[in-house]
Amino acid sequence: MAEEDSSLLDFVARVSGEGAPRIEESLGSGFVRLRVAEAERRQAKHDIRCVEDAVVEMLRNSRDAGARRIFVASSRSEDLRSLVVLDDGSGVPEELSERIFEARVTSKLDTLRTDRWGVHGRGMALYSIRENAVSARVEASGPGKGCSLSAVFDTSRVPERADQSSWPALGVDDEGERRLVRGPHNIIRACCEFGLEERGEVEVYLGSPAEVVATVRARVRPSVPQSRLVFVSDLSELPLLDRLLAAGDAAELVEAAAGLGLEISERTAHRVLAGRVEPRRSVVQVVTRAGDGGARPVDLARDRRGLRLSEEDCERFSRIMERDFSYLAERYYLRLASDPKVRASSGRITVTFEVDKGE
Repeated sequence: MAEEDSSLLDFVARVSGEGAPRIEESLGSGFVRLRVAEAERRQAKHDIRCVEDAVVEMLRNSRDAGARRIFVASSRSEDLRSLVVLDDGSGVPEELSERIFEARVTSKLDTLRTDRWGVHGRGMALYSIRENAVSARVEASGPGKGCSLSAVFDTSRVPERADQSSWPALGVDDEGERRLVRGPHNIIRACCEFGLEERGEVEVYLGSPAEVVATVRARVRPSVPQSRLVFVSDLSELPLLDRLLAAGDAAELVEAAAGLGLEISERTAHRVLAGRVEPRRSVVQVVTRAGDGGARPVDLARDRRGLRLSEEDCERFSRIMERDFSYLAERYYLRLASDPKVRASSGRITVTFEVDKGE
């Protein structure tokens, strides 16, 4: 940076009543490099000590980028844990996709946030992740398009909990509050704790790469008109989540997923398209249902007086109907205004498709 530019930044900081200058360099698009003293002032409670710490930092990064939905794809091969965090947040400009991993680079100059995990916004989380990981990079992003961030950890060097399959259980703590009280502090629990903390603001989904692809296709509504999804020639024009929705066959789905860092085979893609890969519920839905004893059993005696479907079965059948509606949507340029509504009565099941009148 030229000396006169640096002096100008210092002058702006001082006349703004902020005391000592906080910015070392302006990078454009709202990103800045903080001075060392400012970064140290924002010191978090702890650094990356395990894979679970990295998961929390990646989730916080998505949240602070304005994401409403975050999808965490987790897989392991021998000692390597691979993570892909996909969100619908504000995204990162392509020219900054490497610089965000540098120390003290942040987009949160005036939005410093303190949560249960400490201070966030000092420009050190992604730097710490890359320093501890075998690799860390932005797989895909763009302003207003969301972000896909991947990281691979050698668990012999950065450990993780041995049990990565058990879900935590809800209970009542000493203060009478419902919290996660049992279960290992694994990746699942890190996602659940974050999801519960940000409940109502952010939805978090966790699964394998294939499950994440299936979940996006089942849970996400297109943010662009259906006609644009059908005829798009370059997936990079679309928001990240829409790229998985635009795929019309297995080969396209494999390509779209790979562009987001989600590696699936063509055989798996066929299974996703056929609805044979079960989409995941949000981690909050899973853990709260488990804490309440799971889904209610069907009362057969009551059902004889009139057909009744469980809420979970109605939701799943609605997703199936939404996928099948794509046949008409593509032929007549239609778009659903809401999820298909499934109603059951004596001797009849009715599915209602409300079509967007603007299309």
